[in-house]
Amino acid sequence: MTFLWFLPTSGDGDNVGSATVAAGAARHSRAATVEYLSEVARAAEESGFTGVLTPVGSGCPDPWIVCSAVAQYTDRLDLLVAIRAGFTLPTLLAQQAETFQQISGGRLALNVVTGGDPVEQRAYGDFLDHDARYARTAEYLEVLRLAFRGERFDYTGEHYRIEGGGLAAPIAGPPPLYFGGASPAAEAVSARLADVHLMWGEPPAAIGDRVARIRARAAGRPLRTGLRLHVIARETADEAWAEAERMLAGMSPERIAAAQARFARMDSVGQGRMTALNGGTADGLTISANLWAGIGLVREGAGTALVGSYPEVAARIDEYADLGVDQFILSGWPHREEALRVGRHVLPRTAAGRSGARLTRAR
Repeated sequence: MTFLWFLPTSGDGDNVGSATVAAGAARHSRAATVEYLSEVARAAEESGFTGVLTPVGSGCPDPWIVCSAVAQYTDRLDLLVAIRAGFTLPTLLAQQAETFQQISGGRLALNVVTGGDPVEQRAYGDFLDHDARYARTAEYLEVLRLAFRGERFDYTGEHYRIEGGGLAAPIAGPPPLYFGGASPAAEAVSARLADVHLMWGEPPAAIGDRVARIRARAAGRPLRTGLRLHVIARETADEAWAEAERMLAGMSPERIAAAQARFARMDSVGQGRMTALNGGTADGLTISANLWAGIGLVREGAGTALVGSYPEVAARIDEYADLGVDQFILSGWPHREEALRVGRHVLPRTAAGRSGARLTRAR
């Protein structure tokens, strides 16, 4: 079991904010400067997290550039850089990955994002439909893996044609490929080409079913699974739920309505599952023991949080681990202070923390 944290590249503060878009987001009290993001990264590194995830989207800075800067302020933290498949050539991205490995000391991991908002995709110039985007992503990953080998190759697909491509030498430490998605098209790509299949937090029974399904589809190929969750953990359960209520009070009806309208236009199956958990209202947001769906009222993507005392949250993490989840990507507002809190009070109480294994890098 390994733990990663999140870099809030769109800004940070005490209230729930959007990860990748500016419209409808909370007003951030902390700008996402290199200095501040480096403070978050160092807090995560000091607290036992092995890496940090950055988002990618129209409302946040370019992850390559941000992570290249943050890498200079950390020593051992992996940088899980989100990239949008199809927006650059995979052969170029292989070269970028090679360069990043050189300047960071081999600390790159890649989160390959296909995209789930047709409006945003078209704004970038991408007009493929849902399944066609995943077909392109599959080719993207095929070419990327070929390029990493350091051997010249030819490739002919529907979306990419390569003649004599590839790096001049095998990449030193090929970055692990993270990939998420809940649709059949996404799972088919992940089972065949990913190193880590990412999921957003759902009740344990649903996650257990998904872990079993994706591993069955992988047909014996090594495939780790990761779970993306927010955390609201305090000394007592009452304090934690009071903090969740404070965050909920900061979500105005106008913000909720604007966010829900955006989510409704998406063709992302995963986003649809997140929205179904909260129903677009502030009622009935506790969907299983210590699992709260309030975050997803205004935040796209991962929309659930583990809420409770430190022992309760650690127990829920262990429950997911027992279902086959290998990695956890956690976050909380504000991200600097919460990295320290979760690292100090939650991780040591998990089975991995008690065994001293949580510092293992996600390789």
